Amino acid sequence: MAIPESNGFGRDEHRLESVGIINALRRGTVPESGLGRLAVGLSTEEKVISSQLAFVGTGHADCKFVRGEYGSGKTFLISRAQEIGLASKFVTSHVVISPDTPLHKLQAVYAKICSGLTTQTEDHALKSIIDTWIYGIEDRLISTGIREDDPALAAQTAKEIESVLLRVSGINSGLAAALRTYYQANNTGDFATAQSAVGWIAGEQTVGRTFKSQAGLKGTVTEGDALAFLNGLVHVIVQAGYSGLLVTFDEVETAQAFARPQREKGYINLRQIVDMIDRNELPNCFFLFAGTPALFDSAKGIRSLPPLYDRIGMIADDGYSNPMQTQIVLPKFDVKKLEEVSTRVIEIYSEAYSEVDKSRVSIRFIRAMIERVTGRFGGRVDVVPRLYLREFVDVLDKCALYDSYNPMEKYAFAAKENDTSLKEEEKAVMEVSW
Repeated sequence: MAIPESNGFGRDEHRLESVGIINALRRGTVPESGLGRLAVGLSTEEKVISSQLAFVGTGHADCKFVRGEYGSGKTFLISRAQEIGLASKFVTSHVVISPDTPLHKLQAVYAKICSGLTTQTEDHALKSIIDTWIYGIEDRLISTGIREDDPALAAQTAKEIESVLLRVSGINSGLAAALRTYYQANNTGDFATAQSAVGWIAGEQTVGRTFKSQAGLKGTVTEGDALAFLNGLVHVIVQAGYSGLLVTFDEVETAQAFARPQREKGYINLRQIVDMIDRNELPNCFFLFAGTPALFDSAKGIRSLPPLYDRIGMIADDGYSNPMQTQIVLPKFDVKKLEEVSTRVIEIYSEAYSEVDKSRVSIRFIRAMIERVTGRFGGRVDVVPRLYLREFVDVLDKCALYDSYNPMEKYAFAAKENDTSLKEEEKAVMEVSW
């Protein structure tokens, strides 16, 4: 038995990315990068999202809702959107709507956005973004001839920071005060206070009274001012040299599980966001929401709030998909797409390790494997992509490890009782006798 060769991937970023993709598929998860190499049938949607991001980068706001059944690729598409956003110099954040982060609690949503801020070079990037903004001001002043050791540098930097904070203060005075305290604390080496400032800006509820007293602040980010905080923070993001903020929301259909008052409050919050976008009150912000058709059409869904449903509802379906509408409708995954993804995975695996033996992993085998996997799910191709790709990489591994391994003879999809790796939607359609 021989372990597949790495081909020196540590010296090759593209090959390193290939290994990362394969590792994620082994775990049944969406890869963190390189999604464009796996994307099938999404070129139009990607172009629409890229166009919207370009529009938002000019100082406007926009949103999009992604609609699709389980297995249609919603999570994949919004992850791909994040990849596109990062390449366009957007700061991104990903929020999964859940009992901990429900739509009806904007403060929790704001805190989750802040905790997940990501740039091309860093995760949890809030502090880094604020530092980049401040360092950018200092660098511009130094370029005018002010020396780094000149006491005037700090004074001039503070003056320029105040000019930005004047705008931020008009949006939210508390955010401006916290940013001012952060800069002053950093300058004096009071890093504990600086860290408290970052925590307060991020909506943390445990920041102590000492910091609040020092900054002249009361309380924390609240439901009523969470979006104003976000608006002010995005202004700083843009001042730091970024194009804006892209926030993706997954599993938005979770909102339906709450009691009616919370559910309605969540939809009202959504309507508020959509209305603020229409009035361009969240400039340089792009929001991408993903949910199942039930989110939009069921009695407990968005339809229950007609003003919101009217704003984001679909035009009647005439068989021609229009992703330029507010809703992007993802079709179900089919055999053709699964075959195409399989060939792409073979290419990626070959780049990560060694050339795949296509005499054993042929298109004939791929089709047979798809039939064997989908056969345990009532022929539902749309349900199996995650499971299928995890199993497919296992086949590629065994072909690389064993010259005698013949997948056409050996491969069989075995459903296991109480398999914790299966998602509820997969269990619901699995045909198996325990």
